[in-house]
Amino acid sequence: MSKTLFLPEHVAKKVKDNRSKDVSETAYVPPEARVLDPSLLEKTLMERLPQPTGWRVLVMPYQGKSKTASGLHIPDEVRERETVATVVAYVLKLGPLAYKDQNKFEGTPWCKEGQWVCIGRYSGSRFKIEGGEVRILNDDEVIATLLEPDDVRHV
Repeated sequence: MSKTLFLPEHVAKKVKDNRSKDVSETAYVPPEARVLDPSLLEKTLMERLPQPTGWRVLVMPYQGKSKTASGLHIPDEVRERETVATVVAYVLKLGPLAYKDQNKFEGTPWCKEGQWVCIGRYSGSRFKIEGGEVRILNDDEVIATLLEPDDVRHV
């Protein structure tokens, strides 16, 4: 049995043109052809953050305090090391399918945007952004919710 796909002429022409181009021509954009969309500059940092897809959750690891209780300043290098290993994070965004699995979550999300949560140490995919780091993890990697991030001691 022969299968024939009928396409409108403008679509068939576009497919034919794309097949004749070398992959490197279509995948690479030279620097002079790159343009910045000015409307993106007006967006807030929250709007420009990565949008988690599917069942994923975007969190920002807790950075800890910059001073000890006695007033000593904690070096940025120490705080950055603790941020990588922290088990506390702030929920920034939920993916469109996060906590939608009725069999797994029974219709009740384990966390919501704007909440402090406990996560596994070193869990998720890490991304550097302006001002810090964010992580994207699966919705079932949230271990607990917290009222205050300092309620959990960092080791």
